[in-house]
Amino acid sequence: MKKFILLCCMLSFIIGVNAQTMTKVALPKTYKYRVYLKDKKHNDYSVKKPEKFLSEKSLQRRKKYGIAVDNIDLPVTSSYLDKLRKSGLKVCHTSKWNNTVVVETSNKSLMQGVKALPFVDSVRLVYVSPDSIEIVTERSVVESSAWKTTKNFHGVGHKQAVMIGADKLHQAGFRGKGVTIAVIDGGFHNADVIPAMKKLHILGTRNFVNPGRSVYQEQEHGLMVLSCIGTNEPGAMVGTAPEASFYLLLSEDGASEFPVEEDNWCAAVEYADSLGCDIITSSLGYHQFDDKSMSHKYYELNGHTAINSRSASLAASRGILLLNSAGNSGTSPWKKIGCPADAENILAVGAVRGDSLNTNFSSLGNSADGRVKPDVMAMGYASRLVMSDGTLGQANGTSFACPIMCGGVACLLQAFPDRRPEEIMKSVRQSGNNATHPDNVFGYGIPNLWKAYEKLSGKKK
Repeated sequence: MKKFILLCCMLSFIIGVNAQTMTKVALPKTYKYRVYLKDKKHNDYSVKKPEKFLSEKSLQRRKKYGIAVDNIDLPVTSSYLDKLRKSGLKVCHTSKWNNTVVVETSNKSLMQGVKALPFVDSVRLVYVSPDSIEIVTERSVVESSAWKTTKNFHGVGHKQAVMIGADKLHQAGFRGKGVTIAVIDGGFHNADVIPAMKKLHILGTRNFVNPGRSVYQEQEHGLMVLSCIGTNEPGAMVGTAPEASFYLLLSEDGASEFPVEEDNWCAAVEYADSLGCDIITSSLGYHQFDDKSMSHKYYELNGHTAINSRSASLAASRGILLLNSAGNSGTSPWKKIGCPADAENILAVGAVRGDSLNTNFSSLGNSADGRVKPDVMAMGYASRLVMSDGTLGQANGTSFACPIMCGGVACLLQAFPDRRPEEIMKSVRQSGNNATHPDNVFGYGIPNLWKAYEKLSGKKK
């Protein structure tokens, strides 16, 4: 995802020059493997007592939508994890939905014994460590003059909010209050010290790449994504869901590009589900890896091949409304969406300019099995956001179109808390300006979320 993030940012000027100090650290050579398990036998948990492994809020979501807790929700069998550890492996994290385990070792020969274990179905190499990485050792927010205010309530975020009708939802009192959003990204540098960002209702954080490091001391991509939704400085900048609550989850490893990042993403999604999050927004996507033999092929964009695409659809089946950026490969040889943007029952968001024309970098659909992708579009060119040095800036990428759309959808969910996610998504697609003839460039087009609101409320048929 390192290359993907570089494309996502495509900043109009340099950011965070004085906001951090980086230090290069040498790494020992290690390897990570995805271990596919055969079953969940001898499990410590039971679907009859889901409160043992899911939060009350998660159970309430399932109950509200009539979704039963099933075997897919059961955690990975703990005795299997114990046996993997006894084999000399470090267990990084698991995916209960895929019944997989990510393990780490410096001794590749250990994996031969793992393959022979009776509960192991197969093993796949998903990561080889780089020789060194850069980490943040000092960070600060550059002192700058106060943000300038405008006559518009949304300030510099006015155009991107108005484009999708989020401004009217805000005027009607729907600003995301009571909606919990998980932001899965690559780092939220300085989000804890920038004065405006400190006002956001952050419920918790978790780093799935480097558990010992704060998500606030990693790179800044997630900060910029978050700011598109949650900033709440009337007249200066207001995001599309300024009263929502957030979990900040880091799954992207900026030092390399390997399939393990898809596993990290799956673990983050399942964690968000277990916490009871209502919406997940992710500005990450994968198709090409450092080891080219591991890269995805076009025919794999069917929503069922990539492990993170499968998890995205499983999240939807658990009542979570999930949005993912379409990708920024429109001008590259690949051109297409990535994974998990190809997943079923989610909203993949592409990027348009301020004049509503498509950007040339926004990734194209359709999915390999012919579904319309991207689903919808939002402003992803000169998107206004908060930089890691605490100033207001702008950047290009579907990475920012996605959270802008997410915030608007969160406002719809606040307005209709008992409507199923698929109903919300259908209304969003149908309100698009390209809904009568969706294609592989615009999808259903730019939604008018106020029209979606009227449709859902029965005010317009």
